[in-house]
Amino acid sequence: MTQSTGADAPRGPSRGSFLDEVKDAVTPRATLLVVGVVALHLLFIASYVGALHDPRPKDVPFGVVAPQAVARQTVARLEKVPGGPLDPRAVADAATARAQILDRKIDGALVVGPANGADTLLVATGGGKVLAATLATLTTSLEKSRARTLRTVDVVPAAKEDANGLTAFYLAVGWCVGGYLCASIMVVSSGAGRSTPRRAVIRLLAMAVVAAVGGLGGALIIGPVLGALPGGVAAYWGLGTLIVFAVGAATLAFQGVFGLAGIGLVILLVVILGNPSAGGALPPPLLPPFWKAIGPALPPGAGTWAARSIAYFKGNDMTASLLVLSAWAVGGVAVTLLASVLRTRGARNAT
Repeated sequence: MTQSTGADAPRGPSRGSFLDEVKDAVTPRATLLVVGVVALHLLFIASYVGALHDPRPKDVPFGVVAPQAVARQTVARLEKVPGGPLDPRAVADAATARAQILDRKIDGALVVGPANGADTLLVATGGGKVLAATLATLTTSLEKSRARTLRTVDVVPAAKEDANGLTAFYLAVGWCVGGYLCASIMVVSSGAGRSTPRRAVIRLLAMAVVAAVGGLGGALIIGPVLGALPGGVAAYWGLGTLIVFAVGAATLAFQGVFGLAGIGLVILLVVILGNPSAGGALPPPLLPPFWKAIGPALPPGAGTWAARSIAYFKGNDMTASLLVLSAWAVGGVAVTLLASVLRTRGARNAT
């Protein structure tokens, strides 16, 4: 037998430079994803802290009940409060003020009593306990400066089980999370680039089924199971179905246009921008202008407002929120189908 020489011996895999190993371990695609994640988490911090770190009331719709001359004087005085925390307007009587609070036209009202009597502040903790407490603190301070006493009446009290007034917000956020996660899973599991018109229709139909199940599940949990919010199961079921489908359809649309990067865009809109502006931790009048402006146009904000209307305000003032959610749903369906048609045509032309 002949022995093999060193030159003939098998060699292990050749080692490149450290830079080559780095390039192999962290691909350009992974680098882009990491950069995107870093950007998202910094935006998350900036959005949440920016929206919630320094709550200040601004232009809170506020009623004043008093004789005509006194009402004019009181409205003028409230308009001059530094920082413009209130948007005061005269209201005919206490009953009208209560009705307007229930209709969500105003967030509180001051009922001016006799010259030597106490004034009454009407608030609605069902619309947000932080806002009600802020109005009480502000009005009490103003009354003390005039040597007046004040008693507070909660016209629309939050449920005892809704301790911090956040249940409607958590409910809406849960439905939103279910919508974009389910849509993302459907696309990721089969590939974002394999969408066809038929596949898009199937995904939208599956999303509708998921929305109906998720909507009913959320309604049962916060209603019969936990008793966390008042209101009928059917109303919550309908709202939840709309929220889940709207967010799910929008997610499919973004993924159809931008591929897997669409997931990041949905997280940006729904989670990073939508949640802090939804009016959950801080009702809209306490948010900074940017978040106050965008909140009603995003699913978490529209969903939170509608859920609180069902729970505490007899379903009043829900039309705008339902239209916003419907627009997200219809727009998501249209863009998803259009993107799949264009993608299919592009693939055929390329062959």
